[in-house]
Amino acid sequence: MSILTNEKATCERVANPNNQQIDISGNSTKAQQQRLLLALKKQPLTTIAIRRNLDIIAPAPRVFELRHKYGYDIITHWKYEPTDCGKLHRVALYALLGEGEAL
Repeated sequence: MSILTNEKATCERVANPNNQQIDISGNSTKAQQQRLLLALKKQPLTTIAIRRNLDIIAPAPRVFELRHKYGYDIITHWKYEPTDCGKLHRVALYALLGEGEAL
């Protein structure tokens, strides 16, 4: 699945350091943090793309937690982008620059 398409988000699994599979498809804070981090490792994402494709309704708190609780270097660039309804909004574009602690 491409992060930037309109495809519905799918259940994903990642391996933790003990090589156990972890389900990151849920709505728990931890699952959302893991989904967001995995996606940001691939490419920068806007608030709209995160909401639409990662099913994270409030991306800002997850970014804050990744920065301040786990030490990830995530920058925010502000830009204007239309929503699916065609309305222009000022949104964050998040980019991962550096690694932090394991989640």
